[in-house]
Amino acid sequence: MAGLVQAQAQPIQVTDDRGRTVLLPAPPQRVVSILPSLTETVCALQQCQRLVGVDRFSNWPAAVQALPQVGGGIDPNIEAIVALRPDVVLVATSSRGSERLEALGLKVVALEPKTHADVQRVLGTVARVLGLPPGDAQRLWHQIDAGVQAAAQSLPAGVRQTRVYFEVNRAPFAAGASSFIGETLTRLGAQNIVPAELGPFPKLNPEFVVRANPDVIMVGDRNFAGLTDRPGWSRIRAVSRGQMCVFSNQEADTIIRPGPRMAEGARLLADCLRRYAQP
Repeated sequence: MAGLVQAQAQPIQVTDDRGRTVLLPAPPQRVVSILPSLTETVCALQQCQRLVGVDRFSNWPAAVQALPQVGGGIDPNIEAIVALRPDVVLVATSSRGSERLEALGLKVVALEPKTHADVQRVLGTVARVLGLPPGDAQRLWHQIDAGVQAAAQSLPAGVRQTRVYFEVNRAPFAAGASSFIGETLTRLGAQNIVPAELGPFPKLNPEFVVRANPDVIMVGDRNFAGLTDRPGWSRIRAVSRGQMCVFSNQEADTIIRPGPRMAEGARLLADCLRRYAQP
């Protein structure tokens, strides 16, 4: 037992997505996460009890809703985070608070998965941060990957003719073919109208979607208002035929977060594609 305790107290070194090396003196027992996908990853690794604070958007699993909220990833409440005395703060690479948190002496690990490979890698990094054996992350990834594959195998061949537009938000930003959502759609057999060369989540001119004329539009309910009223959009095949999947806020959260619920997101996308698959 003494040997186990000593092993668990060994220093931990990781390199985050900024390329920075972070050294932790021991596995952190007080963790603050200000990115929902990282919050979900900690809990999926069965370490939810280490979380002492989360961002305002972290809402799964339900237990995290009782934790103190410390703002958002873009506008974290630095004072609230410091008051929680975290051993480590998990943030997105785009978070504006990293430098200030580090200047105040806190350990910060910045991670931001955008592809399937990123999700697998981040699972492994979070597991290392928490001092868990590599096998824990590997098993979780295999479950996620198998779930995505099962969703793909459940679909009819007609899905392969379906051209899809997935709107992430109403700017409009889209899920391109190189994003984790785009990669899931490809595995499901759909054709993404937004090519990989435009980047994972490009901002589009709405006219681009009109010209591409997708068969199916996918969008979250919080971003659906006004979508069909855009100039020319009534001519889009998906709009004129009513072939649109409007996901509830809960469903949209599941789909747009690159983390442990990616297989559930794949099932939601598959259900939409099945509805409008060509015979």
